[in-house]
Amino acid sequence: MKSPFRLSAIALIVLCLSSLALARPALIPAPPQVSASSYILLDADSGEVIVESNSRQELPPASLTKMMTAYIVEAEVAAGNINLYDEVPVSVKAWRTGGSKMFIKEGSKVVLEDLLKGVVIQSGNDASIALAEYVAGSEDAFADIMNQQAVMLGMTNTHFMNATGLPAEGHYSTAADLAVLAKAIIQDYPEQYALYADKYFTYNNIRQPNRNRLLWRDKSVDGLKTGHTEEAGFCLVASAVRDNMRLVSVVMGTNSEEARAKETQKLLNYGFRYYKTHQLYAPAEELTTSRVWGGLTDQVSLGVAQNVIVTIPRGHKDALDAKIDLDPTIKAPIEVGQEFGRLVVKLDGEIVVNESLVALEPVEEGGFFKRIWDWIKLLFIGLFA
Repeated sequence: MKSPFRLSAIALIVLCLSSLALARPALIPAPPQVSASSYILLDADSGEVIVESNSRQELPPASLTKMMTAYIVEAEVAAGNINLYDEVPVSVKAWRTGGSKMFIKEGSKVVLEDLLKGVVIQSGNDASIALAEYVAGSEDAFADIMNQQAVMLGMTNTHFMNATGLPAEGHYSTAADLAVLAKAIIQDYPEQYALYADKYFTYNNIRQPNRNRLLWRDKSVDGLKTGHTEEAGFCLVASAVRDNMRLVSVVMGTNSEEARAKETQKLLNYGFRYYKTHQLYAPAEELTTSRVWGGLTDQVSLGVAQNVIVTIPRGHKDALDAKIDLDPTIKAPIEVGQEFGRLVVKLDGEIVVNESLVALEPVEEGGFFKRIWDWIKLLFIGLFA
């Protein structure tokens, strides 16, 4: 079925009927006041930031660090380098580490999947170090891997010194970077993401609750991680899904467990109430066609290479304006994915989408006489133009 947002190659296409264009748009209130040192709220699919404050301020992340620890373990499992049923030895260092614990015993071996649950659900420092040593040989070596992974994910204002988030000079991150990491956890390894919604985990006959209070208060919340140290304050990275829309929030530096839950709930409620995410175009969907010169065929289908998704204020979808800018002359041969223009979508004059318009099919060169004939036609067009 053709998209309701199908474009022509001639000019600007207004994405709403003239009668709807005259309708009054939905009113959007100012974002809520959030008592935190830094925070951000964004849509996980579009990446659109809905609310933020000091989101690139470098702050101690406390146990939010363990999201990266878990992410690397999940990546190693997916790559086949380790297995969820591996038995991981517990070192003296892991056993002795203070703070929140899974209560594993030095000299014992613990199934890797249990350690991963100990990190995600119980926020165990001992479990984090045991996994770090198993993956990289030492916690210091694991921190190097964490920093390399941060660069690969685009976490440009993050540096890790350990696998736990315990205070250390030079150990910092930002709300924006942690939101990027949360998105990666959710999207890259969905088979493991279910762990982040578990409310309890029992190990060594000790049952511990997940410290994310929103798992009990809001059924739409299914993750991710809490953190707390004296230096960092109380922090929470959360994600929720309502009506097929997933939001990610990060709050850092609140003053209590209750505050981090309440401030996060404010952000999530605001985002879901006043914003909506729309998929406008899909990969391989023909948006327009264009003349091809010197090819076996005279037309090529053009579209986008990836999903085009926008998060905008509710009630404003009909105010979207779209146009395409095509290269004036497209010549064969053409490869799939070759760029021949731009797709631009605006809302109230501001660009919300600026994507490459690419060939959806190959076009081979035509024969000698076809190419010569097209060249002559192009020459005449150029002369009369």
